[in-house]
Amino acid sequence: MDTSLVLEERGRLSLRPIDAGRPMTPNDVRIAVHTVGICGSDVHYYTHGKIGPFVVEQPMVLGHEASGTVIEVGEAVTHLKVGDRVCMEPGIPDPTSRAAKLGIYNVDPAVQFWATPPVHGCLTPQVVHPAAYTYALPDSVSFAQGAMVEPFAIGMQAASRARIQPGDIALVTGAGPIGMMTALAALAGGCAKVYVSDLAQPKLDIIGAYPGIETINIRTTPAAQAIAEATNGWGADVVFECSGAAPAILGLPALARPGGTVVLVGMPVDPVPVDIVGLQARELRVETVFRYANMYDRAIALIAAGKVDLTPLISATLPFADSIAAFDRAVEARDTDVKIQIEMPAR
Repeated sequence: MDTSLVLEERGRLSLRPIDAGRPMTPNDVRIAVHTVGICGSDVHYYTHGKIGPFVVEQPMVLGHEASGTVIEVGEAVTHLKVGDRVCMEPGIPDPTSRAAKLGIYNVDPAVQFWATPPVHGCLTPQVVHPAAYTYALPDSVSFAQGAMVEPFAIGMQAASRARIQPGDIALVTGAGPIGMMTALAALAGGCAKVYVSDLAQPKLDIIGAYPGIETINIRTTPAAQAIAEATNGWGADVVFECSGAAPAILGLPALARPGGTVVLVGMPVDPVPVDIVGLQARELRVETVFRYANMYDRAIALIAAGKVDLTPLISATLPFADSIAAFDRAVEARDTDVKIQIEMPAR
């Protein structure tokens, strides 16, 4: 058994051997894990022991944002070979389910998602994964960038749900990792300009360094005021709500133009109030996002083409031996941190 990062119970991590593998089938590949990003959900399981109905009731390996190298290939796999550098889509749906047949496998009730109880994650030296959800990385895409494909795919899903028109003006509320990914995906999807609002100036400085993005510090200027001034009172064509904060959700109608679109990306911890009449009065179209479907190929293509550079969002990379310290730093939620990654030992 390999030494893995194990969430023993709420608030307690350990590095120890654990049987976290799944048996190899002809349609699988075995991957030596190289880089794993720490996601907010990983941190939430660590600090709270649950997310909604998903409760940690037994030790679980964390991590679901990963890249690595193929070290074994199932006999039915033809598009991958030993030595390929890859990233892995962490959700494994039932291919026979109605959701999968409709192309919305991300909402398949039967999906098995890494580091979602009781499914083990990928902060372990090697994993077995379906080849169909394993993607080769072009030479121009590093392991670190490959591990960023998973969060970027959420931004891609949000941009796709928004049905962006070329030249649209967008607003992203919340400059956390997913807010930043969404802003970059919206630009790549055709927006002329994307505004990003948040309370933390250091995070706004990071995302504001990208061409095409302007920032709003809501400590000094309300987002509604800033967008009104920027659009001559019309409002944003698309508003991506990525904070999950109740005040931001309640204030959405004041941000979008009449007939515009609101995309709910951030997940509130508890139910929050919504101004239904405000949405109706402008006939705003409301879309929701849960993970992603059929976005990995597109995300990798954008990164490989140089259309999106996610490297500035990687705040720190720590060795696997220091992964507990990495999680403790993620819990601190420093204003200057966006994405913390863990690098596994070389094989």
